Amino acid sequence: MQDSQDKTADKTGDTSPGKLGDTAPGKTVSALITDLLDTAGVTEQRSLITQLVNTSLGLGTDQTERLNLKISAAALQEMRAAFQVFAPFAGTPKVTIFGSARTALADPQAQQAGQVAAALAELGWMTVTGAGPGIMEAAARGAGAEKSLGVSIRLPFEEAPNEIHANTQQHVAMKYFFTRKLMLVKESRGFVCLPGGFGTLDEAFELLTLQQTGKMVPVPIVFLDAPSGTFWRGLAEFARNELERGGLITPGDLDRVLITDSVADAVDEVIGFWSNYDSLRWIGEHLFLRIRTAPTPEELAALNRDFAHLLVDGSIELCDAHPLEVKEQDVPELPRLRLHFNQYRIGELHQLIRALNQLGG
Repeated sequence: MQDSQDKTADKTGDTSPGKLGDTAPGKTVSALITDLLDTAGVTEQRSLITQLVNTSLGLGTDQTERLNLKISAAALQEMRAAFQVFAPFAGTPKVTIFGSARTALADPQAQQAGQVAAALAELGWMTVTGAGPGIMEAAARGAGAEKSLGVSIRLPFEEAPNEIHANTQQHVAMKYFFTRKLMLVKESRGFVCLPGGFGTLDEAFELLTLQQTGKMVPVPIVFLDAPSGTFWRGLAEFARNELERGGLITPGDLDRVLITDSVADAVDEVIGFWSNYDSLRWIGEHLFLRIRTAPTPEELAALNRDFAHLLVDGSIELCDAHPLEVKEQDVPELPRLRLHFNQYRIGELHQLIRALNQLGG
């Protein structure tokens, strides 16, 4: 998932290796890196590849400890492997389903996971899971092998990946939890969390944190309880009574999450979030919201009335694609709204998106 706050331009990476001086007659490190990229046949995104090479060289000149080098090398290697697994499916919408590895496949919660995955697969979505047993296996079975992607973790006490993902090209095993969590979140346009232990709660709270802080673009999040269950409802009560009343979170922080025990409602939440809203992009200080159906003058006036508190100044304006969007062919054909959004209110952006999805309704 793209970081919604990443508004910096690409740079060539003016880091310490660029100051190493001559390492061959008439050759600076920068020139040698350029030669290396030419020899390796790197033709695209060269400025970013240069940054990666510079950073790697910097780790060497910093006399970085061996353990830190091993962590850096392994993390980059397994991220590359994960990117390769996901790359063929870049144009396919994905939902990540979290839940306990300890839940039996016959449990109603596992059946719910499979039903959500199956329903979304019918609509063209793929399911991403941690590739383990329990809820993860149920979701993968529901989606089917062709519609499943697995990102497992290598642990000394865990079983091998479930049979849906074992020995397939749609599975990758990770050494580190942080790289695994990146891949479980990065590509998905929706999330469904079923009851689970520390790992599931960790994943659920990371989603909430990323959304609250604007470090991930807004996406639909569903906390799916067992039929008549209280797992997630109990968590919401704790959040209201302890976190919200204690001033530790902002009132309404959980409003972005649907808590339900209905499979149909979970599926509708994921699909409905994208019914009109398409994507967003920051250009300078302005936020561009790309939508499929433009608001009428009356609807635009209502948006400005209801969401003026989210703006630094000015108003929400209907506009054409920015020249940079046109140049980069970033869905220039779609109508969009331009606004000077108050980044301190980024956690409330989902409210505006939900209003956009109601246009014409």
